[in-house]
Amino acid sequence: MPKITVAMITLNEERAVEKVIGEIRAAVGVDCEILVVDSSKDRTPELAAALGVRVVRQFPPQGYGRAMIRALKEASGEVVVTLDCDDTYPAGRIPEIAGMVLSGNTDLVNASRLQSRPAAMPFPNYLANWLFAKVSRLLLGVKTTDVHSGMRAYRRTILDAVEFDPNGPALPVELLLKPALAGYRVSEVFIPYAERIGATTLNRWASTTWTFRRILRLVPMRFSRGAPGAARAGLDRSR
Repeated sequence: MPKITVAMITLNEERAVEKVIGEIRAAVGVDCEILVVDSSKDRTPELAAALGVRVVRQFPPQGYGRAMIRALKEASGEVVVTLDCDDTYPAGRIPEIAGMVLSGNTDLVNASRLQSRPAAMPFPNYLANWLFAKVSRLLLGVKTTDVHSGMRAYRRTILDAVEFDPNGPALPVELLLKPALAGYRVSEVFIPYAERIGATTLNRWASTTWTFRRILRLVPMRFSRGAPGAARAGLDRSR
């Protein structure tokens, strides 16, 4: 079993996939498993496979949530690092966030893009992400700055123990907030965020609606009897 799996979901990322995989290999070497769940119509899966990546085809596409859940379940590493395959996230930080989990000091590391507004993020997107974080803190007590980050490191046991709803957009919201409320140790580090390669597939209205829906569904969990997350939801930003 590899210690680290880097898991990505891809949808027509042929312009970026070779660059991103090369950066992952440079950061973590050949002992890391790289897994792609792919729903592309272009050459993305062929390019990834030619570079030694394990490619799982999910076609026709079943949506972001189902693809991400499949990636998380298919991953075999002790720590699973998620990454978007559009070159927006710094692959060079993978050893750092995976190492924080492997050290035993935390169970989940959220790589936040929002220490300040990234130049690559349009102001309306930044404002929406800021609001989502504030609402999460107000309603759930989770002190995070970025509920939508696509770069995180998860301990395998979280993914085996916690059930997530794959239906609808905004799954990263639940992938962060539900473990925090369940009492897992969650840490946060700040990362740079770059311009994406290729066109975005984000549906802003659907993502916004589902973000609030996922947050509101977790409110009872905060106040349920014996829920350790209510006391532990303040994230450690010691690094």
